[in-house]
Amino acid sequence: MRAITMERVEKTRQAVLDTVCNGLLTHEQKVTGLERLAESLIEVIDLPKDYLRLKDAGIICDLGESNCPPRPRYIVPDYAKLFRGGCEFLELGPPSDLEEALNVLSIFMRHVPSVTNFPVFIGFLDRLLEPFVLKESREAAKKKIKLFLRYVDRTVTDSFCHADIGPEDSLTGRLLLECEREEPKSVPNISFLYDPGTTPEEYALLAAGTALVSAKPSFANHGMFLKELGPDYAIASCYNGLLAGGGSYTLTRLRLGHLAETAKDLAGFWPALESAAQTMMAYMDARIAFMVEKSGFFETNFLSKEGFIHRDRFTAMFGLVGLAECVNTLIEKSGKKDRFGRSAEADRLGIKIMDALDAAVKTRRNPYCEATGGRFLLHGQVGIDSDAGESPAARIPIGEEPEELTDHLIQCGLFHKYFPSGTGDVFTVESTAGRNPAYVLDMVKGGFAKGGRYFSIYGSDSDVIRVTGYLVKRSEMDKLSDGKNVLQNTTALGLGSARNGRVLERKRR
Repeated sequence: MRAITMERVEKTRQAVLDTVCNGLLTHEQKVTGLERLAESLIEVIDLPKDYLRLKDAGIICDLGESNCPPRPRYIVPDYAKLFRGGCEFLELGPPSDLEEALNVLSIFMRHVPSVTNFPVFIGFLDRLLEPFVLKESREAAKKKIKLFLRYVDRTVTDSFCHADIGPEDSLTGRLLLECEREEPKSVPNISFLYDPGTTPEEYALLAAGTALVSAKPSFANHGMFLKELGPDYAIASCYNGLLAGGGSYTLTRLRLGHLAETAKDLAGFWPALESAAQTMMAYMDARIAFMVEKSGFFETNFLSKEGFIHRDRFTAMFGLVGLAECVNTLIEKSGKKDRFGRSAEADRLGIKIMDALDAAVKTRRNPYCEATGGRFLLHGQVGIDSDAGESPAARIPIGEEPEELTDHLIQCGLFHKYFPSGTGDVFTVESTAGRNPAYVLDMVKGGFAKGGRYFSIYGSDSDVIRVTGYLVKRSEMDKLSDGKNVLQNTTALGLGSARNGRVLERKRR
């Protein structure tokens, strides 16, 4: 255990006072902030050599995970088991009708922890609810679903909460889309698992039309995720591909743009990349070991004890951001002017970097990541609000998007294949496209055919927008900017990303 200096204690005390006195935070947001500050005062992980140097240099980022992790970062419960047999700990029996199903789900999900203390996955809602919906009149079922969605939006004040629908057609899925279109909300996030061979065209068009109004659902390439993760995968949090009944212990990220800045030239970059990747994975190993061997979470939490999650269905996510800036910096140091996403040479360098990281991650083994053969999974991380001058994942920087949409989609396909635990690109389309959802669906089909994994699309005049991987309302960002309280804590993240990441300046298609 590393000693905590008095200087750090004093800084934490001041941070506690600042949090308590922050008039922009709700009570719940203050409590969450205070909890994280408390966790930061103890460090029980044996940090690998060079970790602190790389963290202080901004090359490795732990994304706010404390060095005393009390639970896995992302938990993806088996909700089908809940509906089959209930939950002993919460004294819930299996539901017999839609009203009971929504009540059971509402209670259970509030006890699913994550790094934000809110559930990052609330189930395959169409599969879970369809048997009960079919017993109701359409009008009655829709009203109950709309009230449930409103409940989620008002109580899970975090846009990393996620639900999935598709790829099969269902009345429940259609009702969910109708409700989101009529009453757009930033919570929950929704993925539409899309498979052109399974999903009816009309159903997919309904999803596309809804996305233009409410910035959801996003489209997930079902065939790609199925091939990589198997039939029991789920999309959680932003766009994270994980196993149902499991999740991810941790998500740590490598900031490639910062790493490239420290290299003298391209030749010097490769050993620095390998060293940073190995250091980050050693840190992830240490976090996971504490969580599994010492925290007691899997021995004591009801989710594990009753079989809603299984430890051997967990993995860990090796995240990265700033591939574009990394490539651009290295090319500039080589005396050239190519730009990522704008030239074949720059993209080839990006592919070479990804091949090196892919090999490093695939050759390392962690004994507690049985769900993925002992391997970590690469993840194109969405960025955070404080990132400035560094693009999420492997995305082309905002303002440098190719003129032709087809060129942009093809470029996405070059890099999405590397990230089985998730990556995605975001597109803003002119409001006139709202009258033509077929245009959006054609984008998705074309992008998936070229290797795209996950696409998020919203209309230029939509109040709900996708920031990087999560949703916020423009109107709520305006309120926060004016010094008013807002319900969702992710609104502050969105406002920071708007200021630092130019997310409101995406090229309109």
